[in-house]
Amino acid sequence: MDSAAAAPNAVPGTRTGEPAWVEHVMWWHVYPLGFVGAEVRPDSAVEDRQVEHRLGRIEGWLDHVVYLGLNGLLLGPVFASSTHGYDTVDHFRIDPRLGDDGDFDHLVHAAHERGVRVLLDGVFNHVGRDHPAFRALATDGPEAATADLFAVDWSGWQPGQPVPVGSFEGHDILVALDHATQATEDLVVAVMTHWLERGVDGWRLDAAYAVPPAFWARVLPRVRERFPDAWFSGEVIHGDTAAIVRESTMDSTTQYELWQGIWHGIADRNCYELAHAIERHDELLATFAPSTFVGNHDVTRIASAVGEGFAAHALAVLCTVAGTPSVYAGDEFGWTGVKEEREGGDDAVRPAFPDVPPVPTGAAADLLHAHQALIALRRRHPWLHRAHTDVVHLDNTALVLRTATDREAVVTALNLAPEPVVLPAADATRVEVGAGDLSEGRLRLPAAGWAVLTA
Repeated sequence: MDSAAAAPNAVPGTRTGEPAWVEHVMWWHVYPLGFVGAEVRPDSAVEDRQVEHRLGRIEGWLDHVVYLGLNGLLLGPVFASSTHGYDTVDHFRIDPRLGDDGDFDHLVHAAHERGVRVLLDGVFNHVGRDHPAFRALATDGPEAATADLFAVDWSGWQPGQPVPVGSFEGHDILVALDHATQATEDLVVAVMTHWLERGVDGWRLDAAYAVPPAFWARVLPRVRERFPDAWFSGEVIHGDTAAIVRESTMDSTTQYELWQGIWHGIADRNCYELAHAIERHDELLATFAPSTFVGNHDVTRIASAVGEGFAAHALAVLCTVAGTPSVYAGDEFGWTGVKEEREGGDDAVRPAFPDVPPVPTGAAADLLHAHQALIALRRRHPWLHRAHTDVVHLDNTALVLRTATDREAVVTALNLAPEPVVLPAADATRVEVGAGDLSEGRLRLPAAGWAVLTA
């Protein structure tokens, strides 16, 4: 694996710049518990569960990742938890529903053998209520050795009473950590460095928006002292993301505003919304390259959100604007699934995968081939990682984007209308992907068509 030049002794509260390898990485995002068919809401306690060696099922898809042209594996939660993976009970143990340390090491080794990097999902805002560190508070109260991990007002508390600690967004099973203490800082540093030592390449920081940026600014430089080539991308859903990146020293954040603009603009046949989101996206590039996506484990699948005939339109935008893109596993086949706000409402977008990749036909095969072609184009033009995008043509149902340097350009054209349209080609000279006829500086797209061109 290639390495990057980075400051070995970063000053706390400063950013050193993302590792050089990030310019070239594109992730395949997997929710492991769902992928391997594990029971997400088991009745048994974690300590009573037998190890099930299921991680090999993900390994069986690594050749598919390479076949797509991707070179990163973004894993959702893999640590021991009570239910869905985000209620961690042991950050240093692989969830027994997935396997053990040997299974994990084998997966990382198999990925790296194929040139595929591995990113872990770090749940550091909260832990599960069954975490031993929190359970100790119920018996020992403020005298517990782990009391400093949690912000608790012990006034009036008596043994046997519930511990008065905050939860995460009202979820009773998720107990918020105290990010003002040295104990929490040391725990997170220890967890991160442990798994980086085991070979992973970086961290997705779950619910990073709920953690004070100052906490990350203390933690990440300590980790980078030992692993200067590691990459850290925070889950940030709202707020001033550029300011959060500057204050936290994270390398990147999830770009939910762009995701919203892409799917909603396409679904509503409102290219003005999509164009506005791209213009806002460009403003972030002076500070960082966002983590971009059109699907993940928390949202309705893109084929369901925009309609199966328009999933490739969304992908075309994802692959031709700045950022570090990820493809949510299964989206390349046009799988559908709607997220619902209820218990089990994520199950439809987190299904079990077959042992081997399917061989799609018809529209699904076309979408798979579109993924391959667009990812290949992105790989041929790594400068897209930080390049600015101009809106060349805009109306309700048609959009032309031009992402360029002073020497090269990639042009993306979308038609959301049920009839053909003729659009400016923005100096492009070649249709690379999609269905479009280029003639005399004009591009003809079929009904509901799209194309990506180069100059």
